[in-house]
Amino acid sequence: MKKLDFNSGWTFRKAEEPPAARAVTLPHDAMIHEGRSAAAPGGSDNAFFPGGTYIYEKTFEAPDAAHCEVLFEGVYRNATVALNGETLATHAYGYTPFAVTLDGKLHPGANTLTVTADNADAPSGRWYTGSGIYRPVWLYTGGKGYIRREGIRVTTLSVNPAQVQVEVDASGGLPAVELLDPSGRVVASGSGADLTLTVPDARLWSEDSPSLYTCRVTLTEGGELLDEAAVSFGIRRIQWNARQGLLVNGRSVKLRGACVHHDNGVVGACAFPESEERRVRKLKQAGFNAIRSAHNPCSAAMLDACDRYGVYVIDEAWDMWYNHKTRYDYADNWEANWQQDLTAMARRDYNHPSVIAYSIGNEVSEPAEAKGVALAHQMVELLHGLDKGRPVTAGINLMIIDRASRGQGIYANDGSGVQAQKKKKPKDGQQEEKVQNASLMFNIMASLIGSGMNKAANSKHADAVTAPVLDALDLAGYNYASGRYEKDGKLHPDRVIYGSETFPQDIAKNWAKVERLPYLVGDFMWTGWDYLGEVGLGAWSYEGGVPFGRPYPWLLSDSGVINILGRPDFSCRYAAAVWGKLDGPAIGVRPCNHPGKRPSRSVWRGTNAIESWSWQGCDGNAAVVEVCGEGASVVLHLNGKQVGRKRLKDKKALFRLRYTPGTLEAVLYDGDGKATGRTALRSAAGDLCLHLEAEGQAFHPGQVVYLPLTIRGKNGVVESNADEAVTLTVKGGELLGFGSANPCTTDRFDAGRCTTYQGCALAVVRLGEGPLTVTATGTSLPGATLTLTTI
Repeated sequence: MKKLDFNSGWTFRKAEEPPAARAVTLPHDAMIHEGRSAAAPGGSDNAFFPGGTYIYEKTFEAPDAAHCEVLFEGVYRNATVALNGETLATHAYGYTPFAVTLDGKLHPGANTLTVTADNADAPSGRWYTGSGIYRPVWLYTGGKGYIRREGIRVTTLSVNPAQVQVEVDASGGLPAVELLDPSGRVVASGSGADLTLTVPDARLWSEDSPSLYTCRVTLTEGGELLDEAAVSFGIRRIQWNARQGLLVNGRSVKLRGACVHHDNGVVGACAFPESEERRVRKLKQAGFNAIRSAHNPCSAAMLDACDRYGVYVIDEAWDMWYNHKTRYDYADNWEANWQQDLTAMARRDYNHPSVIAYSIGNEVSEPAEAKGVALAHQMVELLHGLDKGRPVTAGINLMIIDRASRGQGIYANDGSGVQAQKKKKPKDGQQEEKVQNASLMFNIMASLIGSGMNKAANSKHADAVTAPVLDALDLAGYNYASGRYEKDGKLHPDRVIYGSETFPQDIAKNWAKVERLPYLVGDFMWTGWDYLGEVGLGAWSYEGGVPFGRPYPWLLSDSGVINILGRPDFSCRYAAAVWGKLDGPAIGVRPCNHPGKRPSRSVWRGTNAIESWSWQGCDGNAAVVEVCGEGASVVLHLNGKQVGRKRLKDKKALFRLRYTPGTLEAVLYDGDGKATGRTALRSAAGDLCLHLEAEGQAFHPGQVVYLPLTIRGKNGVVESNADEAVTLTVKGGELLGFGSANPCTTDRFDAGRCTTYQGCALAVVRLGEGPLTVTATGTSLPGATLTLTTI
């Protein structure tokens, strides 16, 4: 079938507002344009954004086609699709694609498609969900004979020699298949709906060499061309066993993993292809080679990017099964739809070489009972039937299942979404104690006990009650249970394990085990990229308070080792050092602009240090400096004078000194005293000004472009302690989002105004047909103007 872009020409309005609507181009996140407030029912989980019901409409001419269907990659949530007033389909889950067939329903001439997204009840998730048609939409048309959508499946049968099976699902006609190598040269061909082809001199797909082939299929009948379609694929084979671990093309692979939520920061949940590509590219540059899509199927654009960059993906289906974690989440719809959800995920992912495993859930409590274990087996069996070449996994929190089996579950199963716990009877004159959100209570408990989650998973009882579900999986994902890694190698010698969720600061000790134990195949930290909602989860706050579930106007989780602007912190550099992916040392400095204050710390963040030695007005303040790298020791110099020498422990050292502007340099030494690497941080010098730049080289109309904004000295160094309120104006394009990485702010991403945070902000724009001009105006600093020309 022909695949046509169906993202322009839509109108949008809130259901409760007057009929007047505004024009929008998809993807579109309605929630990011709502006003936040402390009274929002979604609370801290949803970053204090309200929900709502939203109506999208598009009027279009009926295509001249025998078959017509519309594919929605993602609508959050409870979608209803109507054509000319007639309801054609509903779809409850907000994260899986679904198609609506228009055959026999189209009128000659103009037709109106109406999509209603109902996310009025909140919270419907434990993080910022977004609302509306937040992923792309496509129109597929076919003639009297056509290749069905997702009708080409390519399976690697072997890699030496390289053989692939091509299956074609078509309505009528005879398929002819050609395989094209990465340069576009035809290397194999054949005819038929199910054939095996040998690829000579094959270039195998892996993280180091993500070679992509194309499978091109033409459909003919009596010499007439009926249809043609093409898919990209990689020639690669996944194997797994406890003796060798995880194998890609016969070679052992260890997963340097990041858990990643679905939102894109200042543009909310919008899954622009450029946004997804940017995240994947920056994660790969930072040293990660794997993503766990937490905790729902990621976008097709993210999978495309992972295919191109060589990033392995564990695609995860849900955060819950039939028990609620929040009051209005998907649990009520789950039992009726889980088979449909898994089928949609597996069908879409099939040709993506980056997808190496399917996950059937995150931290679910249901396997504490027989029904849950039986369902786990059914899900594994279904996925194996859909795709024999990929393992099935889940992120299992052993403590949660252990507690649930004892009747002390974190989450209630009665639909309330609150913790099942006894409340103290109020004394005379006192109000009854309010029951807290279950997600909030769990995370508060976890933040207080820290490594206690690992310890709670170490008991014999925890092992006994989790073994039934863990042994049903091909890969056993352990959330916060690293204490079991070695003992379970003996207790469960056939089990292949990975850390599906771990604390970033534990990366050194966890990775040492990954490298040493063949059955332990990777580590996924929480989290690789910061996100909206679950506010304050990883925050180091100088204002006190419980390090989770902080009050309005907190906005971000603040737990990502890369912030929402795409800037890595020291934790990210430290992980790269542990993995052996860091060239020379890295220096991190904890903020010097809170003299005399100790931050309240979260166990989801090991440090709040950033790569900056530019803290205006902080002369003489205490400074905590962290250095990481590969070596025996490190020497720290400030303005040419040695201020400390320390041995590296777990590839890291910590120094305490007084902040003085200038140059801070770290030099690594090996065991023989030979310098092996050095790096330096410098302070901003000269008058400060705003600076705008564009990421990328060539630009075309309609492209989404990222524009970092920084406060810099004349020497080009970013100043971290001279933040400024900035107004942005855009001509020749559309401002999609503008904001900072401040985890606690009242700034809106759609207002065109924000205050920088640690000297940085970010604008995202969609280019028009002609030149784009962006102007940043500060309150006291000289502004900046940037002009981009499209080609």
